Parts: sequence; C-alpha cells; structure tokens
Amino acid sequence: MKKIYTYHEDPGHGWLEVPREMLTRLNIADKISEYSYQRGKSVFLEEDGDMGHFFTAYKERYGCDPAYISKYLDVTPIRDYASYQK
Repeated sequence: MKKIYTYHEDPGHGWLEVPREMLTRLNIADKISEYSYQRGKSVFLEEDGDMGHFFTAYKERYGCDPAYISKYLDVTPIRDYASYQK
C-alpha cells in the first residue's frame, strides 16, 4: 500500500508532513531549509522549495509522485514548531 502524506495549509502557506526517516532514505536531509519545521519524528516541508526537493527525490526513487491529502486550518500550530535542523 502506498503511503499517503498530509499537506497542511493555512491562509498564507502550506507544508507537507513527512517522516524524518524518509528525508534520510531519499538522501535530501541536508537540502531542507530552516523554513521547514519539525516536531517529533515529523518534518513539515515548506511548499516553496523544500517540498519540491522531496517530490523530485521521491519520483526519482519510486517512479511516481507521492500521494497526499490536503488539510486546511485557519490557524495552524505548525508555525509554532521548531525550525528544521539536520
């Protein structure tokens, strides 16, 4: 069964939630910027750059785009999470 990721949106921005281990598996952990966030074992990839790195690496490895669902909130807690650190 294919993994389905969650794309979180608020009125100003969006982030794709992925397990930190997936960034290591795709060899892109060092390409993710501090504009993404982290909490626990999840990384929330900002939509303007980091999410693109993930999509490119995922497609190269698995031959297709990752599947995701969208989740919209007027106010998301993601902006209060810690900035991504490798």
